[in-house]
Amino acid sequence: MAFRLAVLVSGSGSNLQALIDRLHGRVAGVEVALVISNVPGALALERAERADIPTAVFPLHEFPDREARDRAMAAAIETAGVDLVVLAGYMQLLTPAFLRRFPHRVINLHPALLPSFPGERAIADALEYGVKLTGVTVHFVDEGVDSGPVIRQEAIPVHEDDTAASLATRVHALEHRVLPRVVELFAKGKIHPPGPGSRVVRVDDSQPSEIDW
Repeated sequence: MAFRLAVLVSGSGSNLQALIDRLHGRVAGVEVALVISNVPGALALERAERADIPTAVFPLHEFPDREARDRAMAAAIETAGVDLVVLAGYMQLLTPAFLRRFPHRVINLHPALLPSFPGERAIADALEYGVKLTGVTVHFVDEGVDSGPVIRQEAIPVHEDDTAASLATRVHALEHRVLPRVVELFAKGKIHPPGPGSRVVRVDDSQPSEIDW
């Protein structure tokens, strides 16, 4: 049986492309079943269409409020029979009503080592702060801003001569490796959400990946 993803995107969709190239129809039965954007004409939608993946667009201005938009999005995701919702450059906060529909089934990719540098300027903030290490985090989504329980983190050094652009290039390359691996582990049942009162996610990553890097 396929492990079906809905991928939510707002921009170019390079992480969506990494999921398509490395997982879609190739590894652990993973299938990108639906790509959703809040931005009509986003490049990510073109990437999905080239791979014959269904797409849907939910611009906020077409709905009375965020909750109405998220209800419509959740209905589309449920109709698609999705097992996991992946936020890959989705630049909108999800409402509590949406998250309640998919408990511990919504994950986000963030370009920093949370809890440091949440928000939209993570790479620039890390560089300006002068940290010697940064990286990426995949975490469960909760009602806060980049505040959900951490599933996986990987780090890279910040070089003395890094610019925001050069650091971003290396961070995004790391994202393209980490996110597909986390989704593969979900598909294999190797990621166990935290229990009541806990934020600890148990990850069994003892077996080699099937991804062809």
